[in-house]
Amino acid sequence: MAKTIKLSLGEAIVRYLDNQYVSLDGREEKFVEGFFTIFGHGCVLGVGEALSMAKHSLKVYQGKNEQGMAHVAIAYAKQHNRRKILPCMSSIGPGAANMVTAAGTATANNIPLLLFCGDTFASRQPDPVLQQIEQLYSPTVTTNDAFRAVARFFDRVARPEQIMSALTGAMRTLTDPAHTGAAVIALPQDVQGETFDYPEEFFAKRVHKLTRPLPVKEELDEGVAAITAAKKPLLIVGGGVRYSEAGEAARAFCEEFNIPFAETQAGKSAIPSSHPLNAGGIGVTGNSAANELVRKCDLVIAVGTRFTDFTTGSKELFADKKVLTLNASSFHGGKLEAVKMTCDAKAGLEILKIALGDYKSAWGEEIEKARQGWKKEYKRLASLVINEESEGEI
Repeated sequence: MAKTIKLSLGEAIVRYLDNQYVSLDGREEKFVEGFFTIFGHGCVLGVGEALSMAKHSLKVYQGKNEQGMAHVAIAYAKQHNRRKILPCMSSIGPGAANMVTAAGTATANNIPLLLFCGDTFASRQPDPVLQQIEQLYSPTVTTNDAFRAVARFFDRVARPEQIMSALTGAMRTLTDPAHTGAAVIALPQDVQGETFDYPEEFFAKRVHKLTRPLPVKEELDEGVAAITAAKKPLLIVGGGVRYSEAGEAARAFCEEFNIPFAETQAGKSAIPSSHPLNAGGIGVTGNSAANELVRKCDLVIAVGTRFTDFTTGSKELFADKKVLTLNASSFHGGKLEAVKMTCDAKAGLEILKIALGDYKSAWGEEIEKARQGWKKEYKRLASLVINEESEGEI
């Protein structure tokens, strides 16, 4: 018979999170480094007590504003290439509502964010608790239901044993490179303190293995055909290049075939801006060099980008361009009627580089001319003196 251990739901959460790890390319590291919280009604007597009393290695950070701490957690995960997270815990009502924007930000940008939201009593006996919204059409609806529209995963536990499937589902979402985002678990205040005989194996060290999927042969062949048919392809470095640590692979790919590249906002820093093939930011928030080259190219090779309007200029920049995508997400990779390769950015670029053989683009002096043109314009803009009689520069 499996061994069990009696814990409160709050203690179970802390013990489980403290034993989560991820591995990529043989490198194993702790996935959950700490815990962000603002103690209040709905999170003190359950998870709060567990954080203060249970034995664990999690660092506890006390936030000052729920929206702020959740956005810090997003930045933390992004800076660690989505392989470390800081879960956030809020009180009932407005404390939870303050994290809705952050949940939307995380889901839109495919950044792992784990949120625990204090919720009203499952028993309903103390209702209405402080700041509880009482919906006449359904007593099951609380402020936390606002997260359903912006979370990649949402669950509300009504019994302590339900936290096992809730945490498993959250971790599946948080460690999925293709479809990660906000994972939200609503925790009724009374259920947090309830106990259950959990199986000990649930709290064993768990290593989530991140893989580097390769494109299937048909997709690889179509990708090679698209590039070899192009004379002046342009590569776009998206956030997926950073998170896959594919910057070096992208640099080597572009150098091998003399292909200039532009950056999305999320892709910046993957390759140094000083690189001679780096045209800089593209699209609405980009520069003249990248936007000039994309208008001249005959194929856009988009690596790890979700094609926001800022990148595509509301699709105007790519209106008549053939597009090839390398993306872990089949959904994002299939946008703009693209020829798609569903794969890891690094693995996809490396295998594509081998398959292209001795291909060379027809780009010549246009790349450096575009770069120098932007440098000149940048200096002009930086030298402008704004006074009451100045006309705005757009």
